[in-house]
Amino acid sequence: MKTIFHPNTGKPFKLGRNRPTYPHFKPSLKDMLKAHVLPDVTVPSSTHYSGNAVASLHNIYGNDVLGDCCIAGGMHIRGVTSGNSGQLVTFSHSEVVEDYSAIGGYNPNAPLVNGENPTDNGCDENTALNYWERTGFPDGVKLINSVVVDATNITEVRLAMYLFENVYFGVELPDAWVNPMPSGGGFRWDKAGQPDPENGHAFAGCDLVPAGLKISTWGFCGYITNAAIEYYAAPAQNGQLFSLLSPDTISKVSEKSPAGYDITALTQYLAQL
Repeated sequence: MKTIFHPNTGKPFKLGRNRPTYPHFKPSLKDMLKAHVLPDVTVPSSTHYSGNAVASLHNIYGNDVLGDCCIAGGMHIRGVTSGNSGQLVTFSHSEVVEDYSAIGGYNPNAPLVNGENPTDNGCDENTALNYWERTGFPDGVKLINSVVVDATNITEVRLAMYLFENVYFGVELPDAWVNPMPSGGGFRWDKAGQPDPENGHAFAGCDLVPAGLKISTWGFCGYITNAAIEYYAAPAQNGQLFSLLSPDTISKVSEKSPAGYDITALTQYLAQL
């Protein structure tokens, strides 16, 4: 993992997404569509999911000092799904550390070695997703499941973003994206050369825009183009893309999400896998 410096604080931290060492074992959106457990919808050119999650998306969740991007990305997504349910959830620094410790083995009290905490070694999105499904986030909410999205199929990516109100990236960034790092909102990530294995990073997609997705990382909101999604989030480049199925998105009255998927039918399908 590469150590970089935050452009605003000057603090060093690690790019903390590690390549997963085992398969994801998650259902795929492609298979769900074949099983007809999701509604036929018209995907709009843009969405407005992130507007109700500003306090969460602008929270860096420790990722300016720790290699906890996998944790921060999931917490940004919980901000989006909970904000759109009318009950925005944010997490404290101690809760961030709690999750990073459980998922990545971080020990905030470990003796420093050469000025660094030797347990700040990042983690991977597969382990984080499995933990949030089994154990839940610090507020006790557990993911229903996670869905594999084919990053090379932009139609599928946009459908996932619309249906589930999020996508979750685990990728290796090109050097151009972190040299320099974004120093504010509105940055734009386009295809920019080969991914660097030392630049592992996880982050949240939080809205559709006509030419790609709005994303949240390091407390800033910017944009990633379709070309960049197709390339860097593809398995061929050691990338992964998921949507998190959160109970926040399900109406307690209709048992459906705002985009129309039926949680009863979906749960029955997932139970058969």
